[in-house]
Amino acid sequence: MTSMPDQIEGAPLIKPSTTDHPLYDQVVGACRTVFDPEIPVNIFDLGLVYTIEIGPENEVDITMTLTAPGCPVAGEMPGWVAEAVEPLPGVKQVDVHMTFDPPWGMDMMSDEAKLELGFM
Repeated sequence: MTSMPDQIEGAPLIKPSTTDHPLYDQVVGACRTVFDPEIPVNIFDLGLVYTIEIGPENEVDITMTLTAPGCPVAGEMPGWVAEAVEPLPGVKQVDVHMTFDPPWGMDMMSDEAKLELGFM
């Protein structure tokens, strides 16, 4: 039995988002209202939101991570994100999935987040 690689060679570790969907910017805006309680920066600018997929019927599928697997709000964070996105006009449903592959790193933060936290 041969082991299959976890990913196709050359494929991105993080699946691309549906950035051309009309709801994309609103979903990003909603994600920016959710904060990691230990860091005063929203989860989108922290780089915790890996993928925002929006389907043909406006179903939103979000893949995200945490700064660390042992984060005290690991069980609550997906619910916070879903609660922020669900009320948006046009959104049919929201599913939030947690992943730790690839693990989060400080290089995933936006420049604004790095500036806010004093890393720039």
